[in-house]
This record gives sequence, C-alpha cells and structure tokens, in this order.
Amino acid sequence: MAEIISLSKIRKAKARNEKEVTAEANRQKFGRTKGEKLKDAAEKTKADKHIDAHKRED
Repeated sequence: MAEIISLSKIRKAKARNEKEVTAEANRQKFGRTKGEKLKDAAEKTKADKHIDAHKRED
C-alpha cells in the first residue's frame, strides 16, 4: 500500500525551505561588517579614480 501523506505538511515544508534559501541569500548580500563595507567603498573609489585618470580628452 502507498504511504499516506499530508499535502498541507508538504506544502508548509516547501515554504519553510524556500524562506531559508531566501534568508541565506540575504545574509550573504547584507550581512557584512562596517569595516568590510568601508573597505569595498575605498577600493571602488580607488578604481574609479584610476579609470578617470586614464581617460582620453573628449
């Protein structure tokens, strides 16, 4: 005989799993320290200045 399953339990488990995947993505995207954010901003500023210094005249 086939095993009896509850569709509502399966649906709820799937929803919990999807929420966990979304939460993990948000942790990776937004879960950085202030120092890491400042370091990235400084690197971006330095790269932008480097690129601007090597542009040709219009």
